[in-house]
Amino acid sequence: MTPAFGMTDKLIDSLYLEAMVLADEARSYFDQFSRDSRADMTPLQRVSFSCESLKVTTRLMHSTAWLLAKRSPQGTSNPLAAAAPSETETVAGLPEEAQGLIRESEDLYARIQRLDEKLAHAPKAANPALDLRARLERAF
Repeated sequence: MTPAFGMTDKLIDSLYLEAMVLADEARSYFDQFSRDSRADMTPLQRVSFSCESLKVTTRLMHSTAWLLAKRSPQGTSNPLAAAAPSETETVAGLPEEAQGLIRESEDLYARIQRLDEKLAHAPKAANPALDLRARLERAF
């Protein structure tokens, strides 16, 4: 993959690893919490908890899909899929660990989104072979 804006395969790999670790932590937490503590929540809290769990999962899956595409030899140019933001008031009513996972997923998604925007506006890398061929054609 050709680096753009100083981006290297190592950066993509580290973001991918971060996304996968966070996805595993989120899955484990939301699954365990659902079994252990849902009975202590009001119906509205349970719905909010479930919605935020889905939002975290969506952000992480969009992030990993985008990163996997960038890791591929073709380095596809598909933009990062949109993910719904979490509402501050809703998040504030959730357990501390859930709030942390939500913030981490939002932060990771925002960093990948900025990277995606930079890549979308980056000048296309010139193909040295085509450039040489064009210069030769002009010379003869």
